Parts: sequence; C-alpha cells; structure tokens
Amino acid sequence: MVLSSKLRAESDALAPPASSKQLLEVRDLEVTFDLPSGLVPAVQGVSLTVAVGETVAIVGESGSGKSVTARAIMGLLPPKTSRISGSVRFEGNELLGLSNKQLRKYRGKDLAIVFQDPMRSLNPTMRVGDQLVEAMRVHLPVSREEARGRVTELLQRVRIPSAKQRFTEYPHQLSGGMRQRVMIAMALSCGPKLVIADEPTTALDVTTQAQIMELLAELQVEFKMAIILISHDMGLAASFTDTVAVMYSGRLVERAPTEELFGNMRMPYTKALLESIPRMDQPSMEPLPVIEGAPPDPRSQPPGCAFSPRCSYAKDHCVEERPPLTDEGTGHAWACWYPLSSPVGEGHAARK
Repeated sequence: MVLSSKLRAESDALAPPASSKQLLEVRDLEVTFDLPSGLVPAVQGVSLTVAVGETVAIVGESGSGKSVTARAIMGLLPPKTSRISGSVRFEGNELLGLSNKQLRKYRGKDLAIVFQDPMRSLNPTMRVGDQLVEAMRVHLPVSREEARGRVTELLQRVRIPSAKQRFTEYPHQLSGGMRQRVMIAMALSCGPKLVIADEPTTALDVTTQAQIMELLAELQVEFKMAIILISHDMGLAASFTDTVAVMYSGRLVERAPTEELFGNMRMPYTKALLESIPRMDQPSMEPLPVIEGAPPDPRSQPPGCAFSPRCSYAKDHCVEERPPLTDEGTGHAWACWYPLSSPVGEGHAARK
C-alpha cells in the first residue's frame, strides 16, 4: 500500500532543508556465512550512502541480501558463523570490527531497527510498557518514573489508543498493527538518527500497512531522522523514499534517486519487479506478470550476470561476464551490459 501524494507533499514541505552530509556510508560490504554445508556468500560488494534526513529503500526478492545488509550495518549477525568485510561508517566512525559493548553505544541511541515480526522481537513474558522502559534506561540517564512517563507519551504519539492501559498489557493482547506501533515506539525511544525498517508492513492487512507507513513518514519529519526501508514492494519504494537501491543475488544491480529510477529504469530486473505489482487499470481476470525461474543458489552463481538465466534481454556476453555497477556521473548506477534505453511507460512513473 502506498502513501497518498498529499501526505508526501506535506512531509516534503515540513522536512528540514536538504543536506549533503552523509550520515551512513557503506563501502564494499561483503557477508559470507560459514555453514556446515560450506561458505555461502550472502552480500557481495554492496556500497550505499544515507544522508541526514534521507529515506533510502533497499528492494528485491526474498533472499536477495536486503535483510542481511541491514543486520550487518546494525552489527546483529552471529559472529561465529558470519564473515564480514568492507566498511560501515556512521557519522565518520567505523562500526565494523567493534565489540558488542562498543556497538551498544550506537544501537538504540543513534541506530535503531524495526523488524517485520514484532512477536519474535518482543518478550512475551514482559508487559509492553516495561520493555520500552527497560530499552530507554539502557541508553538514557533517566529514572524509572521519568521513563514511564516518556514511554506513555511515545505510545500516544504512535497512535496506540488507551496508551496507559496498553502499557500494562502483554504483546499477545495487542493486535498485529498495535504490536508494530510498539516496535516503532521502541525504535524511537532514544531519538535515533537512523532507523532501519525491515519489511515493517509485510504481515499486516492493507489498511494497517497504509497507517504504519503514514505514521513512519510523519515521525520521520518530527524526529528529523533518516530511514532505510527494506522491502520487496516497489510501490512502497516509489511513494515513500528519496533513493532506491535494488538488490539481486547479494549484489546491488541498480541505484538512483527515486523519481529518476521509476522514470528511467535501466536494469531489466528492476523493470520486472515493477511489472509484478498489481495495477488498478489491469483487467481483474488477467494473469499477474511474474519473473520466471528463481534466483541462483549463492554457492554456485553463474559466471556472468546472475539475472541472465531469467532475463528476456540476455545475450551471450551476459552469460559470460558479470557487468560492473556503472555510474555515468548522474547518480544513477546500474549493472547491465544491455541496459534499457527507453523510459518506463507513463503508467509506471513514480507516484510521488
């Protein structure tokens, strides 16, 4: 579900002046899992930046490496089974290589994450309010009573009705939408500068999805924070973000400002993702376009472009050699030997 253009316009009008200051810089990020079955490369050479107040979407199919990238940024991957290299700099400070104790100075206070399944993130044996109070007191020098007051106010700001009552309830007593709002409140409890929202609306109905995204848009302006949105939903990316990074088989295959990407897609995979979205002008009985086949096994990727076995535009060169991520100086980069040359049709233009 996408945001209304009116809300997006209001958010843009209220947002602080655009800043070129980079909040987060990820360079050549590599993540490999050391499993009993062997080494599995999950993220390969990913580079991206997030400016102060910017919203960046990382989109792609399941298994493309989106969530692994997010967890690597947050330092949440298991150290015993994951090998991570590259650079993740937050406000100029390198995060890779820091100990858990050192990372706690950033996590929660400056960096926060909202997971897609609140029931797996919230403690089922603790009251909702107590969990938020505990998270706040880990990072901020506040008394328990002051934290309780702030948490109640936060629950109200994320539009949880009867906030004082919900404070004393357990996660299972709340609806899916309210649990996700609790997770957003927890992420915002210490005033972070960057929030990673990992598929925050996947398990919710369409109406609740819209409410959650509208809430995130409003809170972003209020808290002046940057957001990384992890999603498979291209419509969500078109409506909610400033920049879109498309991942396939662990690599970035296209990256551009949102309006530029949706108006002039160059990577066939990006186009295929967009065409898989149901459209209002599509006849109800017409089959929904799908991307034939499946992503390659990360342990045995083809020597050329990983998308070539599924790409209707592929030629011999695509199968033989992997294309580099190319940026011609416009901020629009793509990894394709034969990029699409014509703009996407009017019906697929970015819905801003």
